[in-house]
Amino acid sequence: MKGSGAVKAIIFDFDGTLANTLPVNFYGFQQVFKKFDNKEYTKEEIKEMFGPPEPELIEQNLASNEIEKAVEVYYQEYEANHHRLVEKNEDIDNLLSSLKEHGIKLGVVTGKSRRSFEMSLDELDMKKHFDVLITGDDVRDAKPEPEGINSALSKLDIDPANAMYIGDSDDDMKAGKKANVHTAGAKWLPEYQSSEYSVKPDAVFTKTEDLIDYLEKK
Repeated sequence: MKGSGAVKAIIFDFDGTLANTLPVNFYGFQQVFKKFDNKEYTKEEIKEMFGPPEPELIEQNLASNEIEKAVEVYYQEYEANHHRLVEKNEDIDNLLSSLKEHGIKLGVVTGKSRRSFEMSLDELDMKKHFDVLITGDDVRDAKPEPEGINSALSKLDIDPANAMYIGDSDDDMKAGKKANVHTAGAKWLPEYQSSEYSVKPDAVFTKTEDLIDYLEKK
């Protein structure tokens, strides 16, 4: 990739950035809260709970004491409805293949639990693209703290100045800034978390080609 310059590694968020998994996330949580608390939550209300891995999110927000059972129901709903609610995105797949072909190291830092993340990677056949995978289970401090990004950079042996973090939420931008990497907002999927950011990213991409163009100008 001529002119890709300083960017030697790109780390991505997952939900709403690499896969349109937000619909199945929302559905799983809605089923759990309806079944165990008899409460109906909107997508926006559930989005406000985002941050920790799914088991912690449920534990923090469920009134029922049946936490373990509720967590299992979430994973069952997630797995059973993934194929129905999440489509494989060819543009994302082509983007990742192109970046790999040009020698850029790729990683994911997600707040998802390892269990649901692996379900999505298998369902969408995406694991082959990545050099490092960091989940919410692998860190003590979730985004907007930079622990996950720092851990990925350490495993990749890449300096922050040569890395970019791409995500769809305000917390993603905050985490990237704290990690001193280049930051970019992704708005290339049908559903993403934040339309505006309190911390301005270095770039915002509305289609995957925008990232390629950005790298070629660097």
